[in-house]
Amino acid sequence: MKNRIVRAIAGSFILISLLLAIKVNVDWLWFTAFVGANLLQSSITKWCLLEVILGKLGVKD
Repeated sequence: MKNRIVRAIAGSFILISLLLAIKVNVDWLWFTAFVGANLLQSSITKWCLLEVILGKLGVKD
């Protein structure tokens, strides 16, 4: 369950930041890059802060 939530949030962040970059300011692409870098980091280290936070909120695997 946590993996699905993490993917949904990451995908939403990317789509929202792309929309903000088009409509508001191109600097929102930095947020897109940040989310992508975190996804890459978590795939290498197998550690994700959002999973830790979700676990503390009581979300089961």
